[in-house]
Amino acid sequence: MAAHIALPRIMRIGGGSVREIGEVVSGLGLARPLIVTDSFLVGTGAADRMMNDLAAAGLTPRLFAETVPDPTTDSLTAGLAALEAHRADSVIGFGGGSPMDTAKALGLLGRQGGQMRDYKAPRQNTGPALPIIAVPTTAGSGSEATQFTIISDSGSDEKMLCTGPAFLPVAAVVDYELTVSMPPRLTADTGVDALTHAIEAYVSKKANPFSDSLALTAIQTIGQVLRRVYADGGDRGARERMMLAATQAGIAFSNSSVALVHGMSRPIGAHFHVAHGLSNAMLFPAVTAFSVRAAESRYADCARALGVATATDSAAAAADGLVTALADLCRDVHVPTPKTYGIDRDRWHELIPLMAEQALASGSPGNNPRVPTDAEIRDLYARIYG
Repeated sequence: MAAHIALPRIMRIGGGSVREIGEVVSGLGLARPLIVTDSFLVGTGAADRMMNDLAAAGLTPRLFAETVPDPTTDSLTAGLAALEAHRADSVIGFGGGSPMDTAKALGLLGRQGGQMRDYKAPRQNTGPALPIIAVPTTAGSGSEATQFTIISDSGSDEKMLCTGPAFLPVAAVVDYELTVSMPPRLTADTGVDALTHAIEAYVSKKANPFSDSLALTAIQTIGQVLRRVYADGGDRGARERMMLAATQAGIAFSNSSVALVHGMSRPIGAHFHVAHGLSNAMLFPAVTAFSVRAAESRYADCARALGVATATDSAAAAADGLVTALADLCRDVHVPTPKTYGIDRDRWHELIPLMAEQALASGSPGNNPRVPTDAEIRDLYARIYG
């Protein structure tokens, strides 16, 4: 069966590439971009620098800096108003996963209208949509190169996965220098997120040779540099490698899929407002342990790429070594459990049935090597609490 591969048309990768944003946008024949970002990047001056670089290229940009962590359907309202008022012909997602997710949603709604829930999975969204230019400032989500966006329904708290080429950025500008100021907690959470993307892309039932090669390369790099960037954010060489690995992992899962970790992670983020990368990390070792026997050789390949198994280790031993290595990594970068994060035990257990239902409804668990039942998902949620 043929693999259907989709990539951004243009990618600029490397230190200082963000200053080429005007050339990228004008080269696409666009003139009135809306920059979708957050207050942090306004405060650092990075948003103003981008505005100036776009204006210097003869473009007419407008800034929208009201994005929120884990964007909601309500949070899109002001962005849509800004898009219409500016008569924008394109959207620049500038920031972490949340600004890029917001930009993708605005790009689609700005052309098609309706409500975001109309576009959630399993619907495949092919367009039309405004062109998206993605400029990530964290090394994790890979959203600059994916066909996905995640928006929470303000009414139900459902974290909706929305998929399809309509959400794929037409261009990505990947500048590792934007990540040097990331604090350790954010570095860890986004880094584990990238590793989750790579491993799930490789073990997914939708994996293919194209996604496999990128996933294994990303796993190898992340294994070598994640602890380094966590310990020393100023390690520019490690930052550069981590940024590229996150993009590679994003391309891998966009052209394969994510699986059970992500399916279970989204409800945690929606109901308890846990950052996406952190909720993945809370689940990663336990879900991997649940899954390994169903695809030992694939998980063994991941273990060898990560550097925690050798070619002479049996598939079973290597796969088990991966589970141990993921637990060790999460310990080393101080990933909390839901309990130590401060989530109330009673509220957690009360919501387990709903979270399990939402995880299954997302479709991601169906891509897992071992497809879980509702009862098994409930059990996993109960086991990871504390």
